[in-house]
Amino acid sequence: MKSTLYIALGQINSAVGDLEGNVKKIIDAINIAYDNNCHVIIFPELAICGYPPEDLLLNRHFLYDCKKHLRRVCDYCDKITAVVGFPELKNNNLYNALAILNRCNIVKTYHKAELPNYGVFDEKRYFTQGKESPVFKIGDIPFITTICEDIWIFDSSTFQIAKRGDIKIVFNSSASPFYAGKIKLREGVITKFAKQTKTFVCYTNLVGGQDELVFDGGSMVVSPDGKIIASAERFKEDILITEISVEPPSCNKKTKYIGLLTKTSSIYKPIQPQKARELSSNEEIYSALVLGVRDYTLKNGFERVVLGLSGGIDSSLTCCIAVDAVGKKNVIGVTMPSVYTSSETLSDSKIIAKNLGIKLMTIPIKSIFSAYLRAFKKMFKSDNFGIEAENIQARIRGSLLMSLSNRFGWLVLTTGNKSEVSTGYCTLYGDTAGGFAVLKDVPKTIVYKLAEYVNNRAGKMLIPQSVIDRPPTAELKPNQRDQDTLPPYPVLDTLIHAYVEEDKSFKELKETGIDEETIKKVITMVNRSEYKRRQSPPGVKITPRAFGKDRRMPITNVYTKDEKCRKNVERLKD
Repeated sequence: MKSTLYIALGQINSAVGDLEGNVKKIIDAINIAYDNNCHVIIFPELAICGYPPEDLLLNRHFLYDCKKHLRRVCDYCDKITAVVGFPELKNNNLYNALAILNRCNIVKTYHKAELPNYGVFDEKRYFTQGKESPVFKIGDIPFITTICEDIWIFDSSTFQIAKRGDIKIVFNSSASPFYAGKIKLREGVITKFAKQTKTFVCYTNLVGGQDELVFDGGSMVVSPDGKIIASAERFKEDILITEISVEPPSCNKKTKYIGLLTKTSSIYKPIQPQKARELSSNEEIYSALVLGVRDYTLKNGFERVVLGLSGGIDSSLTCCIAVDAVGKKNVIGVTMPSVYTSSETLSDSKIIAKNLGIKLMTIPIKSIFSAYLRAFKKMFKSDNFGIEAENIQARIRGSLLMSLSNRFGWLVLTTGNKSEVSTGYCTLYGDTAGGFAVLKDVPKTIVYKLAEYVNNRAGKMLIPQSVIDRPPTAELKPNQRDQDTLPPYPVLDTLIHAYVEEDKSFKELKETGIDEETIKKVITMVNRSEYKRRQSPPGVKITPRAFGKDRRMPITNVYTKDEKCRKNVERLKD
């Protein structure tokens, strides 16, 4: 005769360091699970403190506070089991841990065995590897707990325990960050694990934004035949309740099972499995950007955001994202026309602001720019100006936006895209000045796709067609176009994807069919611009390899620099 468990996956948005708020969310979710007759609820990795806590983990007082707040949760686990992630300091070792709470106590803790140390992950910097995998029982159903990477490794001790036959359910608490298409990779790993171990896998993922990272949720329950039988919403908090029925196994006499008290009920309520709808590529990227902006803004104590609204496609898209993130009343656009600003872009700025219902401020910079030119003429003893005159316009605008931030406490959103950030086609202390770079990891070709998505979703042209059709320009000198300096964006983005995200060599890049001079030019621009990226604000990660946590290149790096750098290094020997 089969035994039935009601299982809740508590997909919550934990804020790093907000121990009080995180515990409240955990307790609220436990109460909901209890009211819905659940036997067990599983929360994401490090749910108590948020993920990733980084060097907060080096502060012992922080670790003590985490344990103290975890104990508060125990009071709500008299007849329900909760699996809660927290950092555990034990015998002077720090572990990425799960606390199994039952009977108002911490019954046992599990320590993460597989510590990722690639990409955005630095877990070996902080944590000690776990060695034990305790087996628990609710009623007569054995299960084990795991954390994130533990089920991604198919030759691990955890995998061997899961597949031995008497284990029926594997709970996995995760904090798996988003990039476009990542959900399919997760589904592939989880279904493969379930099929090879012949277990149900209950996977609970974190949701929310944390600096550059966005966690997209997408918690799921997978059956032993590899089918996704239930899935939670993405990019929002959700509690996924699922009914699992299994044949109780023959107990392994060598195993010490830890029994857990469960809520009993004579009422059987069949649960209709919930399955979230799939999102298109453009929808998931846009949702990630909105969530990233919302959480970065609110979790850092801001209520309103401000951005330069130039009438170009990047600032238009950024403005749409901001409105969806924090509401139109909390978004201020600023147009700062110069002598080179066309009437078309100025008009489009006003149209976008009107379409979105935001406040638009106009601050002309002509007189400020003229004052700089007079100073330059005296300094240079010439009125033949070059790039310094172009960049000072961007710096004037950056200074004005930061002054508004100082005055009113608004968060400045920058609008540069990944194509520009990669090649250094941006002005340090100008259009890079701000608190959060919304499109920092969004290539220009994707910007156009997202603009189309915004308009299609709205059923009208929120972003005017003229903005989409106009050739990209910085408008810092007469008749300027981006393609005066950069290759066409489809070519550029192809090279950036291959060189930055796939780490391909010059020889491999030639296989794209793009001419060698263009390849050399792009590589040089990317390599020379690391110092700019290091001084730029964080932005939402949406690709597999973003600048910042993912790609950390040294600024002083003769290996990737040109001959002039190598000759200068030779001079150091003198």
